[in-house]
Amino acid sequence: MPRITVTVDGDRYADDVEPRLLLVQYLRERLGKVGTVVGCDTSNCGACTVHLDGRSAKSCSVLAVQADGCEVRTVEGLADGELHPVQQAFHDNHALQCGFCTPGMIMQSLDLLADEPDPTEQQVREGLEGNLCRCTGYQNIVRAVRDAAGRLRATAESDVEPPAPREPADRAAELSGGRS
Repeated sequence: MPRITVTVDGDRYADDVEPRLLLVQYLRERLGKVGTVVGCDTSNCGACTVHLDGRSAKSCSVLAVQADGCEVRTVEGLADGELHPVQQAFHDNHALQCGFCTPGMIMQSLDLLADEPDPTEQQVREGLEGNLCRCTGYQNIVRAVRDAAGRLRATAESDVEPPAPREPADRAAELSGGRS
């Protein structure tokens, strides 16, 4: 049996796995990461979406052995004492009914927002194309993603440190083209 080493939500694991074991099965059955759900086993619904080395991946279409040496982030790995801004936006905008698709939608939304920090409604709809919701009609999901984008931008802006004050001599050198 192959041995894999994988980091999941910041914790490192080393396990022997069957070569045909799917990453979603490994996460759920071995590691107890049940927030990653199995919706279809055919990669059509996106409910099992996780981040694999920083990019979204449908974990039902990835073998656990393919994740060897990788970093995996699940929906459980987002909250750190309080909900992640995307999770909070989904909650505040009622972007779920049964909640089955929500973990995959959230993980795909994070990937979308990493590429497009201020998406239009159309960009959100296109960015979530591979994730299906059978309950909501997507209106609140789209609203939640756009709300999350604003929250993430606000957080990023508040985390930016103002430039350090310059010494008067540095300012003079800058104004004179580098000559003192």
